Amino acid sequence: MSDRKEFRDLATPEAAREAIASLDLSPAPETVPLREARGRVLAERVDADIDVPGFDRASMDGYAVRARDTFGADEADPAELDLVGAVHAGAAPDVTVEPGTCAEISTGAVMPDGADAVVMVERTDEVGGGGDGDEGSARIAVRTSVAPGDHVMTAGTDIAAGARALGPGTRLTPREIGLLSALGVDEVPVRGRPRVGIVSTGDELVRPGEELDPSRGEIYDVNSTTIAAGVEEAGGEPVLYPHAGDDYEEMERLLRRAADECDLVLSSGSTSASAVDVIYRVIEARGELLLHGVAVKPGKPMLVGRLDRTEEADDSRGSESAYIGLPGYPVSALTIFRTFVAPAIREAAGQPEPATATVEGRMGVGERYGEGRLRLMPVGLLDLGESATDGGDDRPLVYPVDKGSGATTSLVEADGVVAVDPDTEYLDVGETVSVDLFSPDVRPPTLLGVGEDDPALNRLLDRLDNPRYLPVGSREGLRRLRDGVPDVAVTAGPTDRDVDAAELGGWTREWGLVVPGGNPEGIEGLADLVDRDLRLRNRPTVSGLRRSLDAALDDLAAERDADRRALAGDIDGYERTAKAFESPVRAVAAGDADAGLGLRETAERLGCGFVSLGEQSVVVRAAADRVDREPVAALAAALNGDDDADATADGAALDAILADLPGYSRNSRNEP
Repeated sequence: MSDRKEFRDLATPEAAREAIASLDLSPAPETVPLREARGRVLAERVDADIDVPGFDRASMDGYAVRARDTFGADEADPAELDLVGAVHAGAAPDVTVEPGTCAEISTGAVMPDGADAVVMVERTDEVGGGGDGDEGSARIAVRTSVAPGDHVMTAGTDIAAGARALGPGTRLTPREIGLLSALGVDEVPVRGRPRVGIVSTGDELVRPGEELDPSRGEIYDVNSTTIAAGVEEAGGEPVLYPHAGDDYEEMERLLRRAADECDLVLSSGSTSASAVDVIYRVIEARGELLLHGVAVKPGKPMLVGRLDRTEEADDSRGSESAYIGLPGYPVSALTIFRTFVAPAIREAAGQPEPATATVEGRMGVGERYGEGRLRLMPVGLLDLGESATDGGDDRPLVYPVDKGSGATTSLVEADGVVAVDPDTEYLDVGETVSVDLFSPDVRPPTLLGVGEDDPALNRLLDRLDNPRYLPVGSREGLRRLRDGVPDVAVTAGPTDRDVDAAELGGWTREWGLVVPGGNPEGIEGLADLVDRDLRLRNRPTVSGLRRSLDAALDDLAAERDADRRALAGDIDGYERTAKAFESPVRAVAAGDADAGLGLRETAERLGCGFVSLGEQSVVVRAAADRVDREPVAALAAALNGDDDADATADGAALDAILADLPGYSRNSRNEP
């Protein structure tokens, strides 16, 4: 009988939040040096032990006087006072101001005995004596009257001894640290930062920087570093532990070690309903499992529970640690962490909720969903600003960015999340949605492009201000341009879609078969792949390169009066495709294929041979109603140049880009 753990009773998101709220993540308070206190939260009240300032001091440069000696003085009838000395900041006064006298004083200096006001130097004149340093014989004409206390900060004016300086829960910014410095405080009691142990699970994981063996299905561990950054941002202290495989004893050892040392243990992976996943069994055996599975997408396989600490654990941490199991896919893991876990860490650390970062947008495309659970849909934004043409609606366009939970690029291609209610089955084009931005600092792209991936395009995009480009292939790029979301689409090779778009410019690139250096198989063209036992690594049908290869195969079939599909079937690997334009070349370089579909530029850059099959036109098209947008105009100028000096320089820059790429030239409008 199978021991498979099924998700029979998914908890609601509200129940998941309640379960997490029941966990105790709060660490004990600690005392830290003031120099390390920025961003921390006071654990208790701080009272002033001294007056600040601790003495009556001058608040400007001038003369310390007895105020009554200046009464009635003005420009026409100044009061003349004998100068008896000077007082400087940081020095104890050695003079006394008697009736009819004054003392020169610097800003911040201690008021001398007898003085109760300061006359600013701009309202005085020296009228006699004082030569050869004989200050005692000098006289000062005071051309204004002052009242007692004028331009004097009395002791305790800033804060008085015994006063409440800062209360518990105060987040220490440079302002508060300045006040504590003025009070002479050199260390402060702060709320502890929750220690959060992070355990990524799976035999396939490799730490970044270590050797990766894709042939064994190994992948770099994304979750450990991603979640650690999220923990630190929320106010916690991340602690990374070694990877845990799918062995029960090893998993138990790591989780219990983390529980002994941390306030919260986070794991990612090994939480789905599978016989090889063992974490939920460790929790049930060594603690308490509060829930397994939440009605949310992504993130259904979520665990919440507690882990018992061993007898060797620090008693100050209590008898148990909180535990939360995150999904294994990076997008799912980070989404669930951000939605459910980060708020709990912030609360335990006493950190405030982040600034509200929500924008209202309109769906740029329709999106169907009918799984009956809360969906946290990653989305991108495109702010059309004043150039919005859709009935004057200037709300940003919202489009789904979802390559699947396993795609890490969704993390950076999305600007926020739209929470789709379980009862919502369809979001229509133009429908209003609320986007919860990943951060108040999110900066949506100035220009959104889609289509073919290309080395020249990559360099061109580097010269634009904050563009976003989605390499979805030529055919898909044109489809999306037709649907009205992106500004531009880049295509390569033959196209079969009619789109209301304006051509901004383009270039040509040489394409063909990439072979090992020296071409050991002596491949001369496409016919060799059909007639000989050679392995090909191809590109998918959405790619412009694939479209050109299909067209070349059509020509070969016509020459031989044969069926193209039959010829394709004779090519070993014709249907074995790789998404990225470099992948077939890398397969050839690694010895996994005898030939790969690619570009001369890529072949030379990666040290491979090349058999040319022709030139291919690359065209940049803009949506007809976006041509006048400033970012689109900037792209057009970079492609072509015009009478504007800056634009001409941009056009010259494109020539420099193409000159540096083997097999590239300006678009001559040659057909592939």
